[in-house]
Amino acid sequence: MGPGSTSVDHWFGHAIQAVVGGQPRWMLIFTSGWLVLAVSVACLLVALYRGHWVLAAAVLACPVVVTAVNAALKRLFDRRNGPYLEYPSGHTALLVAVLGMMVVVAAARLWAWAVATVLSVLGMLGLVACGYHFFTDTVGAAMLATSLVCGTARLTSAL
Repeated sequence: MGPGSTSVDHWFGHAIQAVVGGQPRWMLIFTSGWLVLAVSVACLLVALYRGHWVLAAAVLACPVVVTAVNAALKRLFDRRNGPYLEYPSGHTALLVAVLGMMVVVAAARLWAWAVATVLSVLGMLGLVACGYHFFTDTVGAAMLATSLVCGTARLTSAL
């Protein structure tokens, strides 16, 4: 990987901009804090309504843990895009964590997998197309968040 863009990042960045244009700010809606908050609140309310207290706590805790681990990894890797630490992408990690918890709350129903996948990919593509992250930043973040969501799901099913 290294401190900057890789050949895959360079190729993918140009390819996505050729498809959606340069700086497609409209794509940033998929990593918006409002979207993340709305999905988190909906998941929390569903878990509470069902009386799944451990799952409700996990809905709150998992994104916080993902964000903390992500911040530590950014400092460890020290990969920059200009003055900003880039790897892994914090926006992607948070989005995937929240959408992953939506899948867990929905008991892994197909519609939840589809919504989570589509929104995650669109969020990742928006960050790359706008030049905020390299492609590998978003992939690494998605993998990090997915692994922590899977661990959280396993823990909540064991309790």
